[in-house]
Amino acid sequence: MKVTKNQIDTFLEPKKLAVAGVSRNEKKFGHVVFKELSKHGYEVLPINPKTDNINGTTCYPDVESLPENIDSILILTPKFETDKILQSSIKRGIKNIWVQQSSDTKETLRIAEEYEKEIILNKCIFMFAEPIRGVHKFHRTINKIFGALPK
Repeated sequence: MKVTKNQIDTFLEPKKLAVAGVSRNEKKFGHVVFKELSKHGYEVLPINPKTDNINGTTCYPDVESLPENIDSILILTPKFETDKILQSSIKRGIKNIWVQQSSDTKETLRIAEEYEKEIILNKCIFMFAEPIRGVHKFHRTINKIFGALPK
């Protein structure tokens, strides 16, 4: 499944998205994503079944509990949880699904194909959500030079 620039732009454009896998632990990647996206103007609806609040933001236990008007979900859970969340997201009718690099399994692509759903796979959100900084800016520049960015 080839990821396109249009898919990424469509995912990021609404500035409102659910994020499955947000941790209460500030050092975990899920928490860093939540914090950075929130800081840069995104309305992030965190999903974590073990808490109802992260940094003062309402946390949802699962995809089914999200408000109706969610079009995008970023899945950055451990691999053993990813496919269940992917299926719930597809069944819920969420239009734009991004499975964070290293969260996918051998089944993830098969599930997407079974439901005829285009998803973003094998990409890091920090390579595309503006502003791009630090090591991600460097990697993006290298990918651009070598033509490896989605077109």
